[in-house]
Amino acid sequence: QVQLVVSGGGLVQAGGSLRLSCAASGSIFSINTMGWYRQPPGKKRELVATITSDDTTNYGDSVKGRFTISRDNAKNTVYLQMSNLKPDDTAVYLCNARGRLNSLKTFASWGQGTQVTVSS
Repeated sequence: QVQLVVSGGGLVQAGGSLRLSCAASGSIFSINTMGWYRQPPGKKRELVATITSDDTTNYGDSVKGRFTISRDNAKNTVYLQMSNLKPDDTAVYLCNARGRLNSLKTFASWGQGTQVTVSS
C-alpha cells in the first residue's frame, strides 16, 4: 500500500559525499517519521537518522556532524546528505517511513536497500 523508492548510493572515496533520496507513494494520509538505517557487512542494522513531520531529527552517534537528514513533506520524500564519508560507513542503507493510511490504520514501510561503499 505504501511504496518507498530509494535513489542514490554507489562507490565513493573516503572524504567524499553522497546523497540518498527516498520517496514514498501510495494511499498515504500522513507520514510521521521518515528515516534511514544501515546494515554493514556481517553486522546488525543500526540507526543512521530519523526526522519527524515537525523536523525533529535524531542521529546515530557515528554519523553526527557528518550526515544531514531532511525531508520535503509536499513530496513525501526524505533525503540523507552524507559528507566526510569513511570506510566504516560502507553498508546497505535502508529507508523507513511510518504514518497513517487513514484515521484508523497506521503503516510502517521499508524501501529497498541501496549499497554505499566507501573506499580508503
